[in-house]
Amino acid sequence: MTENEAYIESLMKRARKAQSVAERFTQEEAKHVAACIGWLAISRAKVWAEFNYEETKMGDIPSKIARTNSRCRGIMRDIKEAKTVGVVEIDEIKKLTKIAKPVGVIGSLVPTTVPADVVSIAAMNSTLTRNATIFAPHPRARRTTNLAVNDIRKLLKKMSLPEDLVICIEEPTLDKSRELMKQCDLIIATGGAPMVKAAYSSGTPAFGVGAGNVVVVIDETADLKDAAKKIMESQLNDLAIGCSTENAAVIQKDVYNETIEAMVDAGAYLCNAEEKTKLQAVMWKDGHLNADIICKPATYIAQKAGITIPNDRTWIIVEESGYGLNHPFSGEKLSVVVAVYKYDEFDDAIAIVNNIQAYCGAGHSCGIHSFNDERILKYALETKTSRVAVRMPVGKSNAGNWNNGMPFTINLGCGTWGGNIISENITWKHYLNTTWVAREIPNFHVPTDEELFGEVLRETSLFEGY
Repeated sequence: MTENEAYIESLMKRARKAQSVAERFTQEEAKHVAACIGWLAISRAKVWAEFNYEETKMGDIPSKIARTNSRCRGIMRDIKEAKTVGVVEIDEIKKLTKIAKPVGVIGSLVPTTVPADVVSIAAMNSTLTRNATIFAPHPRARRTTNLAVNDIRKLLKKMSLPEDLVICIEEPTLDKSRELMKQCDLIIATGGAPMVKAAYSSGTPAFGVGAGNVVVVIDETADLKDAAKKIMESQLNDLAIGCSTENAAVIQKDVYNETIEAMVDAGAYLCNAEEKTKLQAVMWKDGHLNADIICKPATYIAQKAGITIPNDRTWIIVEESGYGLNHPFSGEKLSVVVAVYKYDEFDDAIAIVNNIQAYCGAGHSCGIHSFNDERILKYALETKTSRVAVRMPVGKSNAGNWNNGMPFTINLGCGTWGGNIISENITWKHYLNTTWVAREIPNFHVPTDEELFGEVLRETSLFEGY
């Protein structure tokens, strides 16, 4: 046994012992523990945000505080009526009874971008479902992840519960994360494509998330100023740290110039061709995003690129027409930088969105600013996406918000388009096993072939000659 195998095995033994206690929680006890963790996160939001910013220098502190406050309260809204213990559903007609059971020990892979929120939300979901969780931090956010986990451990100890319901790998390495993925019962992977791919390749059941690269369409019926303002809101939400942040806007040609003006009025800086070239050179190094410029203020990014922009400019727009490797601005940027495209007919807009997301962001999300309901439905039907935000800041609505019905989360599945097993927001229900108890239906009816197949029975020529 290697040193890493032995280390993870020791954590797993501690977690399994703690989980054996959680397994005996009543529904009320499980909700109470989850609620206490949520309130602790709200109480510690400012401390965690300041600590996280000091460690990573990414995003901004007020946005981090607001996200923790909103998500933890939202999770509580969503779990108020949740049933995660014992019999959770009875179907008298089909004579089925469903029983919820814990998964066991969850391995949570934590990203650089939102470590404290991943910890608090995973801990709430995990304790609600009577599981234990071992967190594997990203090395760049190791200290923040440990701080949040240790605060929750202290809380559990005060509640006379096993601290080892949450455990953190204190000195993370790639090998330790891989070993955790092999030994745990379920993986929740939050992070970049390599991490998610590793989770799916581990041999352990996993929920992962695909790459974000949100594209929004703005048509001629839109409130252009409102659309520009909402895209700006997403950019300034932790300086585009979220995977749901708008990365591109596809604008109808007749309102293109007016929309660009509205964006400028909302604090954007429009790059010319020379500035775009300079910006591209600093944003990508050897084909990869430059870690030094992601989730930083617009003025900082511009200065690094050798571009002079006014101090009141808070985000940057670049005009684009292509997509793919030769057009890096069409990909996810994790920056307050938005690529803008022009389209003619609405079918063209859908094609542009699908082509952009075929390159990066397949299955994640897109948005639309329009008041044409038929067009909105067409857009939702024909884009390869799991979520469509209508006239909202996508970066502030996808993962749940009080102005829409999306379940609050920190993990967004992208379906088979994005290489994921699910195309919905990952919530407490994904932390459960379910046992189905089946009883015989009295006086059951076996339908006739006519009832089942109808007109197909009369299409006899289809089934001849085999």
